[in-house]
Parts: sequence; C-alpha cells; structure tokens
Amino acid sequence: MAVASEAVGRGTVRRLAGALHRRPRLRLSLLLTAPLLWLAVLYLGSLAVLFVSAFWTTNSFTSEVVKVWSTDNFRELFTTPVFRQVILRSVGVALAVTVLCAVIAFPLAFYTARVAKPRWRPLLVVAILTPLWASYLVKVYAWRLILSEGGLADWMLKPFGLSGPGFGLPAAVLTLTYLWLPYMVLPIHTALEQLPANLLDASADLGARAWRTFRSVVLPMVLPSVAAGSIFTFSLSLGDYITVQIVGGKTQLIGNLVYSNIELNLPMAAALGTVPVVVIVLYLLAMRRTGALSSL
Repeated sequence: MAVASEAVGRGTVRRLAGALHRRPRLRLSLLLTAPLLWLAVLYLGSLAVLFVSAFWTTNSFTSEVVKVWSTDNFRELFTTPVFRQVILRSVGVALAVTVLCAVIAFPLAFYTARVAKPRWRPLLVVAILTPLWASYLVKVYAWRLILSEGGLADWMLKPFGLSGPGFGLPAAVLTLTYLWLPYMVLPIHTALEQLPANLLDASADLGARAWRTFRSVVLPMVLPSVAAGSIFTFSLSLGDYITVQIVGGKTQLIGNLVYSNIELNLPMAAALGTVPVVVIVLYLLAMRRTGALSSL
C-alpha cells in the first residue's frame, strides 16, 4: 500500500509539473503571487492608510485623532507660509543635491569608465561604492565633526582666510551630496562603459572638438542614465530628515515636520507625508519621458 501511494504521489507531481511547464503564464503568476501580495498589503496598503488618515482631524484639547472626513490639513499646508516654505525648501534641497551629484559624478565616472586602465576600473568602482557599506549615522556624524567649528573644514580653509560652512542648509546639502553620490556615479559609469568607442573616433574624424563631442554624442546617450541616478538622489534627499537634524542647524525639511507632528497631530503628519510621495510620483513621470526607468 505504501509503495502504491508513493507511486500515485509521484504521478500527481509529474502531472502538475507538466501542466505548469505547458502553461508558462500560470507558472509566472504562481511565482509572483506571494511577492505581489506582500507589496500590495504592506507597501500599497500603508500608503493608502497614510492618504486616508491625512483627511482626518485631531481634537485640539486631547490630541486624539477624530475620524471625520475633512480637507483642513491640506488647506493648512498650502495656506500657511511656514509649510509652503518648508515644502519649497525640501524640493530645492533635493534638486540641488541632484545637480551637485551629477556635476561631480560625470567626470568621476568618465575617468573610471574611459580613462583608467581596464585592470583598475573594477577597483575604482568598488572604491566609489565602499562608502555605502558604512553606517548612515557614522557618515553623517563624521561630516558633523568635519563641519564643526575648529573642525577639518575650518583647518583646511584657514590659510585662505576662509572658514567652513558650519551647521545649516549648505552643510545639509553637502552631506546629502556625499551620501547619495555613489547612486549617481554607478549608472553613469555603466552608460559610459557601454558607449561605443567608434562613435568618439568618428566625431573626432569629422572635426568635432571635445566639447562638441560631449554635447552632441556623449551627453544624449548618457542622459537617461543621469536621469536614472537622479531618481535615487532626488527621492532619498527629499525624504531625509536625520541628516538635516544632525548638521542642518535650525533648518527644517518635510521629514522634520512629519517627525515633530507624528505624536501631537498624526493627521497633519500624514498630510505632510503625502507631499513627498506626490512629488516623487510626478518626478518619476517626468523622468519616464527620458528613458530613465529603462536604465535602472
């Protein structure tokens, strides 16, 4: 009996395997069901709860959440000057960090992909990515020591009669640029490494100077990768609040307001939290036109 039942079980497994082999779409659906369900329940579900709670209110006396539908939180966001300034400042910081990362990453990636000897290129890429292996807080506090009064920045600039930026908005932009720079270097390096050398030779043969070759040949082919890297630098900078809290002095961004309101006014914190989500979605739609999403 045991042998017969084992044979029946093996036959059932074979029939099931054969059915899945003949139906690749069914096999793919079964493989993706669990991760998609996890994504829908935990990620999209939490975003839905965030969006819904943004329309609730808070009892001004007890600070308890009142589940009554209202648009007061969003009206306050766009009518209160402080909130408007913080939102604009947050977007401006994210854009500034993205531009700085692109400006620094392009020559760095060009050297690692086109100038350095082939045997050194993997080591250089590893060296660029090495800061990502260190703790986020360790790197931020290291920059706090560098930018503090009498720190390394002051010591290096003192011979020129200058001083470091100290703590504030410039320090936050500088630290965020350092934190997210590898995310910009890597896609640009990959794009430049895949750039056909005969295109550069053909441009030179046709009499194009270095700037014209960069503008007409290199930049159009690498631009999707720059846009792909900007998705990381922009979104990570827009949602950051720890760096600003450590080196930003009195500067406040959206993340700081969310953190400060989450205990006293949860619906307002949720309304503030929806702002970067909407901004990032709009940014992704804009970058989609450049082909950045296919370069990720």
